[in-house]
Amino acid sequence: MPKRIKILIACHRPCPVPDEPCYLPVEVGAALHTPPIPGFTPDNTGDNISEKNKNYCELTALYWAWKNLDAAYIGLVHYRRYFSKRPFSKQPAQEADFRSALEKAPILLPVKRHYWIETNYSQYIHAHHEQDLRVTRAVLAERFPDFLPAYDRQMQKRSGHRFNMFVMRREYFNSYCAWLFPILSAVEARLDLSGYDAYNARVFGFVAERLLDVWIETNGYRYRERACEMIRGLYAVNIRYCSCL
Repeated sequence: MPKRIKILIACHRPCPVPDEPCYLPVEVGAALHTPPIPGFTPDNTGDNISEKNKNYCELTALYWAWKNLDAAYIGLVHYRRYFSKRPFSKQPAQEADFRSALEKAPILLPVKRHYWIETNYSQYIHAHHEQDLRVTRAVLAERFPDFLPAYDRQMQKRSGHRFNMFVMRREYFNSYCAWLFPILSAVEARLDLSGYDAYNARVFGFVAERLLDVWIETNGYRYRERACEMIRGLYAVNIRYCSCL
């Protein structure tokens, strides 16, 4: 029997989603919403950090899956951004596409985003607050010093895997979450967000985007890349509405 693949779709409102058994639409920040959105799986059941969604973004769905979801492969996409079936197709990847890619490597990532004239570090501090990265580096130095060389290298590169999108074999997924969330929690304890606007208050989602490559590089894990696309309307085949399940 094939091992189960579950791709979380991070959603905060009713939206169309692919009618594929591997996709699981998750209402992020469900603890902050009343009433819940019909047809979504809320992220505030079991062990969860749903109430932190304004700062953790789609990572509240990731945490919920880590603690509560039983699947051999777990991934994360967004309600408008998917791994595509093929580049420029405007069609989300289907379960067969994921299975084919995961036969070649245990991790699937989006094609890297290139900045060309900026480093990952300079791009971040121009878009957000520099103290986010300074505090993150200090936490790594204290708690995970083996990851510090890769962190410094990644900050000086001009490309990286973004959007907190991936699909991983379960043991890799567990390892990643067990590493990521303690780091973010420690950074959270040290940052004063009182002066952050609503956009920059999503800081831990932004920081996590920069940490994924650090974790992969340090561990030397193999991965495959796949194009991802913004799919805003009913461009894809086999669409259903989450709110009508």
